[in-house]
Amino acid sequence: MMYKVEYSKAADKTLRKWKKSNPMLFKKATKVLFDIMQHPRTGIGHPEALIGGNDITWSRHITADDRIVYDIYDERITVLVIQAESHYNDK
Repeated sequence: MMYKVEYSKAADKTLRKWKKSNPMLFKKATKVLFDIMQHPRTGIGHPEALIGGNDITWSRHITADDRIVYDIYDERITVLVIQAESHYNDK
């Protein structure tokens, strides 16, 4: 079963920016997103449930600084990508 992936406005904007300005990073993010579609809780990018996310909010690393943060909705078979950029305050 494949999960449908939806994007917040911020995540969509970030991915569009990467597609133009950083194709290698966009390619890595696309690979991680495809893996999330297949199995949102396991796989590449070191998936981990975020504390306080009630087992709904997860994250995966794209690079050492950038990660994808997403919510999993099993009842709708949907993943909502909330954020797709650095989780550190250095950007």
